Amino acid sequence: MENNLIEQKYNKWILVLSIAIPLVVALLFTVNLRKLGYDVAPMTFLPPIYATINGITAMVLVAAVLAIKNGKRQLHENLMKTAIALSVAFLAMYVAYHMTSDSTKFGGEGTIKYVYFFILLTHILLSIIVIPLVLITYVRALAKKFDKHKKIAKITFPIWLYVAVTGVIVYLMISPYYV
Repeated sequence: MENNLIEQKYNKWILVLSIAIPLVVALLFTVNLRKLGYDVAPMTFLPPIYATINGITAMVLVAAVLAIKNGKRQLHENLMKTAIALSVAFLAMYVAYHMTSDSTKFGGEGTIKYVYFFILLTHILLSIIVIPLVLITYVRALAKKFDKHKKIAKITFPIWLYVAVTGVIVYLMISPYYV
């Protein structure tokens, strides 16, 4: 019964965060502090940092899956908390960059342009979809509903891994065009 209360307690937060995070990010993406007259330096140093964080997140996710497959539950738990923290750090830096810097246009032409936009679009859409999946997966572990946790983790893991890896790919593809 207590485990059901844990899930019920967090379900409202999962819903709120799953809607609020993408909306706030989209809103903040349209805000440029410099264009609003604030004297802030563009944080142009952030993209390689947050791309690296995405790469580390991917490695942590793989390590977490290997840990649980080898029966190392505590290690798995710690790695998953690290992956969540890395994702939050990525998001904070991503928003900070876009609030202080002009958007970079992809300069590639031909087929590579379509490949880039396909990867970017799927990355963005799945990054929105993965938010509730990560939160639900985490809450099911907190509630010790490991059968349900494992079931949704099989969906969450590949999507989260794809988002992390494509974040690096998007950065590598657009980095030659940063001013």
